[in-house]
Amino acid sequence: MVRLEDITLSYRRGENPALAGLSFALEAGSFTWLMGASGAGKSSLLKLLQLSVRPTAGRLTVLGTAVHTARRRALPGLRRRIGIVFQDFRLLPHLSVLENVALPLRIAGRREVQLRADAEEMLRWVGLGHRMEDRPEALSGGEQQRVALARAVVARPALLLADEPTSHLDEPQARRVVSLLQEMQRLGTTVVVATHSPNLIQDFPAPILQLHQGRLLSHG
Repeated sequence: MVRLEDITLSYRRGENPALAGLSFALEAGSFTWLMGASGAGKSSLLKLLQLSVRPTAGRLTVLGTAVHTARRRALPGLRRRIGIVFQDFRLLPHLSVLENVALPLRIAGRREVQLRADAEEMLRWVGLGHRMEDRPEALSGGEQQRVALARAVVARPALLLADEPTSHLDEPQARRVVSLLQEMQRLGTTVVVATHSPNLIQDFPAPILQLHQGRLLSHG
């Protein structure tokens, strides 16, 4: 599903690399926590996995594609198989909750009737079927995060990346979001979740990728 072999990522020549010597693999349908202090390289690793950047050195395989050698035109289709849950939600304020969730399907050219049905289904799955016509500003932080999750999974991604999805949430909302992420994993999606919360990791045990100064301390 995902394989990194001796990956290095540098943003500027002459500076210390953001990631150095990373090698690990994630099996299809797995759930993995990503941990590390600020500056450890978590965001850089997520950028690699979501194909926002390419490795400076090493071999990166995502969903069966060798990203380090793939032609640029091959990447947009691959990106459409990857869902991303952002820490700051990134909902469009001028669109309704339903329209926000339907947006990835609309961009992909899905028929209007079908995309609306799929978006409604995802909003009911995250427990927000009653808020479909509201604007994001009318929702709590936890509700907005669940909308962001619904938007990330509405296209049924093979790989789901979540960047600190619970950092602004209270404990009940955080646990609900993680439960939904684990439900996606049970449905077959490979899930990677960056977090600073040891409580969530204790309550939802799963393998951990531990980064420190751009290097992998442990995977297990």
